[in-house]
Amino acid sequence: MTVESWATESVADCLVPVSVTGKAKIQSRDYKPSGRFPVIDQGQEPIAGWTDDESAVIDTPLPLIVFGDHTRVFKFLDTPFARGADGTQLLRPKPGIDPLFFFYACRAVDLPARGYNRHFTILKEKEISYPSSDGEQKAIAAVLRQTESALVQQSSLLDMLQELKRATLGELFSRGLRAEAQKETEIGLMPESWSPRTILELCEIWSGGTPRKSVTEYWNGDIPWVSGKDLKRPALDDAIDHVSAAGVEAGSRLAPEGAVLLLVRGMGLAKDLPVAVINRAMAFNQDVKALVTRGEYSGQFLRSAIYAGKERLLSQIVPSAHGTMTLNLNDVETFKVACPSDPDEAKDIVTILHTLDRKIDLHQTKCEVLEELFESLLRKLMTGEIAVSDLDLSALSPASTQHEEATA
Repeated sequence: MTVESWATESVADCLVPVSVTGKAKIQSRDYKPSGRFPVIDQGQEPIAGWTDDESAVIDTPLPLIVFGDHTRVFKFLDTPFARGADGTQLLRPKPGIDPLFFFYACRAVDLPARGYNRHFTILKEKEISYPSSDGEQKAIAAVLRQTESALVQQSSLLDMLQELKRATLGELFSRGLRAEAQKETEIGLMPESWSPRTILELCEIWSGGTPRKSVTEYWNGDIPWVSGKDLKRPALDDAIDHVSAAGVEAGSRLAPEGAVLLLVRGMGLAKDLPVAVINRAMAFNQDVKALVTRGEYSGQFLRSAIYAGKERLLSQIVPSAHGTMTLNLNDVETFKVACPSDPDEAKDIVTILHTLDRKIDLHQTKCEVLEELFESLLRKLMTGEIAVSDLDLSALSPASTQHEEATA
């Protein structure tokens, strides 16, 4: 429920006309990688491209909100910009409604997707509420912008760390740590003392399964049961679903701590190579293979070695009869990874990558917390359920963030 001092109106009744007569729209083929003015379209990216075409530039009235008629994306623009050619609507609220507040109020509207159909007509029929006080509107908008800015900052840091991890992985498995000369092999460059080894040489390969869903005593036990949706991080401490010991015995298999779980069937293979080492014994389903090390290398090393060569393994994926993606067992068995002759070098590589993974996990967790906080604040501030005066957001300050990272 909104507080009594708030007004409620349809989005259409909150809008004033925006005239941009004569302003050209930029075709996607004309987007430039750099230029004087950003091109804003209905896509997910904040800036789609750049242009030097002054005839397309919208510099008044600002600020404006760009709404993606097909994508339902909202963007707040308070500096001159040019529009992309298709599916953008320009919104400006009437006097008495702060533009930044209105931007967030629109984002709080429940606007279900209708595929690639247009959504502006539906948006205009939706209602938003707003406080009569301009100061309260601005305060709400400022809190939401602060929270979202912290989320964007953390997302950028996470992207940088993940890129650093990718670069480090490539260097470690092509150059090693001992300043050796490199040699060319069938799987690429590696240090002279290293050798390509197949997964089957290094691991036993186990198959999993799914206990019958109709038998309740097989489920909700204390044993993690891994499926493709769990394989999103390099190491797993738990899984979304759990089974009982009876469930494992009846229809799955228990992989030991340190095993590597690899998705071999599912749409997750269309985007990446879902593969993780498990930090405790876990059961797993039939879309996953467990690579159980024969003892020469740790599961942590093997997971990294596999991921370092993921492009080669992903190239082996084939579509199945059910329209999903599949890695054939033979391709997994014969897949070769770069392995050092010195066990200590493998351990040192694991240590380096583990340090990076800890940093990545920290920022990933921060992103998840901030995203949840932003969505909660957006919902509660825009309904008057909470007031800005109820909040303490000092933890979002840069100084607080830096201290937390330094002590992590």
